Amino acid sequence: MGYVRADIELSNPRENEIKSLGVSALVDTGALMLCIPEHIKIQLKLEELEKREVTTADGSRRLVAYVGPVLVRFNNRSCFVGALVLGDEVLLGAVPMEDMDLIVSPAHKMVVVNPDSPNFPHALVK
Repeated sequence: MGYVRADIELSNPRENEIKSLGVSALVDTGALMLCIPEHIKIQLKLEELEKREVTTADGSRRLVAYVGPVLVRFNNRSCFVGALVLGDEVLLGAVPMEDMDLIVSPAHKMVVVNPDSPNFPHALVK
C-alpha cells in the first residue's frame, strides 16, 4: 500500500500560551504509540514522566523519554495521549487512532474518520 500520512495538530493542554503545531504524521497501524522527535517535545514544552524501553524495527532496544499529555487533533476528532520521544518525524500509532475512531482507507491511501460514526468517535467498551 505504501506510506500513509495524516495532517494532525499537536498541542500541550497544560500550556495554553504555546501555539499548536500542525504536522504531517507517518501513520503506522503496526505501532501502538504516538512518537515525536525531540524538537517537538521542546517546542511544546512537554513534561517527561519517565523513561520507557522501546524495541525499534531493527530489533534493537533503548530507553526513550515518555512525555505528555499531548492533545492530538484530526478533523473533528481529538484525544489526549502520552508520546515516546524518538525519531525524526511524528509517527501516529494505533492507540491515538483508535481513541479518535480513525481508520486507514487503503483505496485512498489516507486516514479518514470512521464512516460508521462520522459525527463523533465511537468506542466499544463491553
